[in-house]
Amino acid sequence: MMGPFIALTLNGFREARRNRVTLIVALFALSLLLSSSLVVEVTVGVFDRVLTDMGLGSMSLMLVLLTIFLSSGLISREIERRTIFLMVSKPLSRGAFLVGRLFGNMLTVTVLLLAMAALFFLLMLFYAVPITPAHVAAVGMLWFELWVLSGVGFLMSSFSQHQTVSAFVTVSIYVAGNLSSDIYSLARKSKSDALQALGEAVYYVLPNLSRFNYRPQASYAASISSSQLLSDMAYGAAYTAVLVSLAVLLFNRRDFR
Repeated sequence: MMGPFIALTLNGFREARRNRVTLIVALFALSLLLSSSLVVEVTVGVFDRVLTDMGLGSMSLMLVLLTIFLSSGLISREIERRTIFLMVSKPLSRGAFLVGRLFGNMLTVTVLLLAMAALFFLLMLFYAVPITPAHVAAVGMLWFELWVLSGVGFLMSSFSQHQTVSAFVTVSIYVAGNLSSDIYSLARKSKSDALQALGEAVYYVLPNLSRFNYRPQASYAASISSSQLLSDMAYGAAYTAVLVSLAVLLFNRRDFR
């Protein structure tokens, strides 16, 4: 059982790697990281923070866009190429097929994340900027955020017919997830019980992606408690597991005739 699953994962990684969008995004992200060195040359007094903000910010933006593109178009690309009918007819279960594709996509994203992080840390060493635990935590928590976004994209792709719709919903959830804490705070200040209930629903149902944003701590070299880090990691893993479980459930019920 593990043999076909690993083969499916590696095949998904090879397909994503061959995708031109992956190459373009990777090159663009690397160019953004390199351009940050030009900006810090004309910045006085906030050298460390500008390098950190630009490096981690560009890394996050490009990987988020790539993750949404890859995950939201999974099933639609398989249906378009008619390969989905071959896959679902094999002994490998639909759930294993979906999870294998998820792992293949995340393997691609992880390789790119490690490459960008290595370049970012090399830039920091070149400019004698100290690498703090907060920098490492920011990169690591970005990886958990990408898992959650992949789960959202795969969930949308498991029942949606069009990649555009899946991508739009995933982007909307990404934006709302980063604002969920603010939405909750504003709703709590409202005098309307309905608005308060709506704010609480948004906060507890949508992923709280702000929990994975450790860039401010990295910019100011702030200390991070291990309990907070472990709590946010557990939250990301649990939320991803729920999303993938729902995606498998819906995918198993889908008719491809």
